[in-house]
Formats: sequence, C-alpha cells, structure tokens
Amino acid sequence: MPSHRKLGRPTDQRMAILRNLVTAVIQNGKIETTEARAKEVKKIVDSLIAAAVRECDNFTSRQVKVTKTKLDNKGKKVMVSKESKNGNKYEVVERETTTKMVPVDSASRLHVRRNSMKWINKIKDESVVNKLFDEIAPKYKGRTGGYTRIYKLGPRRGDAAEMVILELL
Repeated sequence: MPSHRKLGRPTDQRMAILRNLVTAVIQNGKIETTEARAKEVKKIVDSLIAAAVRECDNFTSRQVKVTKTKLDNKGKKVMVSKESKNGNKYEVVERETTTKMVPVDSASRLHVRRNSMKWINKIKDESVVNKLFDEIAPKYKGRTGGYTRIYKLGPRRGDAAEMVILELL
C-alpha cells in the first residue's frame, strides 16, 4: 500500500496543492477542503508541528550591532558634511549604532526550520515558518501528538465530494 494518496494529479500539481493547504492551515488555523486532501495535509502538518515542538527551546541569544539613521524632530534624516581625500565635499546621512539581543538557532533547530520550509510557501508580508516556531510550537509543548482535528461537513453540492474542516486544536 502506498504511503500517500495521489489525489488524481501529477506529482508537481499534487505537491503544489499540498504546500498551499499546509501553509493555509498554519497561517489561518483551519481550512475547508475534501476529505482525501485533508487526511494528507493532516499527516504533514502534524509532523511539522511535532518537529517544531521538539526544537521549541533549542536556541540561544546574542548581541548584534544595529545601525539606523538619525532622525530630527520632524522625522527627516540628519545629514553631515564630509570631505573626501580629493578635497570634494559631500553630504552623508548620520547613523547611530545600538546593540540588540537576537535569537540564534542551534544547528538542529535550523535543520528543522529549513525542512519545514519545503512544505510552507513563502508569503510576501508574513513569515509562516516563524509563526510555526514562535506561536504554534510553544502552544503545543505539553502535547505528545494529535495537533489537528477533522470535522466532516457532508457532500459538496457539485460533485458530491466529502467536505471536511481541518483545524488546529
């Protein structure tokens, strides 16, 4: 018996559908789809969350120098006059340097994060992988499994496909 359903699609289309559904579940918390697709997505999402839970606290923090432009009271950049070796004068934006604490992943957490990126699509404004590791994994830290639930809704009107809601617990 094969380990996955083919969903009546070629491999590239099937993987694209599954990636989109996995991304939607992690981003929104629940999706409505067919039963066969939901069962496949459930396996993937449960394994991603389990891996993220294992690596939840596996990071350190370190100080990093951060530079940013100085702004005046009107919100405009502060310019400073400089002179080059040739004697030319030019304007440069003045910058201020501060230190900031940033989390640094350990090697195993980085490996899990990169593996999860194979199943999660990149979204322009939002990092779904960060949401998985920073919000979802700590929430399920005490659980040993069963991170998703499937509710049956009944047949779809057009083709009578069994519809379900897949949601995170």
